[in-house]
Amino acid sequence: MVKEFRYIFGPVPSRRLGISLGISPIPKKTCNYSCIYCQLGRTDRMTNTRKSFFPPEEIIRELEEYISSEKSFDAVTIVGEGEPTLCLDLGYLIDEIKKRTSVPVAVITNGALLYESALRDDLRKADIVLPSFDAYDEASFKRINRPYGSISFSMYYEGLAEFSHDHEGQLWLEIMLMKGINDDDAALRRYGSLLERIRHDKLYINTPVRPPAEDGVFCIDEERMKRACEILNGISIDRLVSTGFKSEIPDDLSAILSIIKRHPMNSFEITAFLRSRENEDPDGLIRILEGREDVASIDYKGFKTYRLK
Repeated sequence: MVKEFRYIFGPVPSRRLGISLGISPIPKKTCNYSCIYCQLGRTDRMTNTRKSFFPPEEIIRELEEYISSEKSFDAVTIVGEGEPTLCLDLGYLIDEIKKRTSVPVAVITNGALLYESALRDDLRKADIVLPSFDAYDEASFKRINRPYGSISFSMYYEGLAEFSHDHEGQLWLEIMLMKGINDDDAALRRYGSLLERIRHDKLYINTPVRPPAEDGVFCIDEERMKRACEILNGISIDRLVSTGFKSEIPDDLSAILSIIKRHPMNSFEITAFLRSRENEDPDGLIRILEGREDVASIDYKGFKTYRLK
């Protein structure tokens, strides 16, 4: 029987990183933001204190066990189900991962803690750092990211700017644009002005494609995405290709539950995943998901998306 890991998940398809083996070093929904667009829903545990949530040696032991299976992946991504930089062992984990694999080590972060020099030291060890860049001033910061009370936009921005010039690896920024919230030309010009101080290798422009945490959050249309990419010299994530979900768990239902714990799937993705595993009744399994109390079924953009509650 294939083991279901506690800290290691995937590999999952990443439109930026290929087939990504994920590592989650923090408890579910533990974050210093409660972003209105978050695909995991509202943050349950708001904190801005870094700590060791789990024994880091156990995380590395799981990684070793997975690697011993000789399954291939393109990157190891520390991402979690909230904000991974809250993990006090981040630098240790990056060092130990690099001792065991030659693929790039990436960290996906909201960037809120980059004002801390100790965190910047930890993150410099990563090959690729992918910070969010959703706001352009204090008001938009509080409206979109809803940060932990002591974090200001200037703290976040100054920390990101400083890190961008010290980090020797790749820095890939991502802006989440939402219709009527931060997508007009005036907002885009504000982003452009702020970006002049940030050394970055890529700028990805995203829009909510999965059910957001709050009502009233909608994706932008194709023309607005094109306009944003032109003004900011960015890359639309919609144009990147995902290679599909994978799981080593043999039972189809258990495999899907393991994936949607950290990465919501819509009905089309579930069906494609099941067909790739030669499941003859995808609709039947989707009905099972609909009946489970621990699974949220959300109508969004004309079809249903499933995530664990």
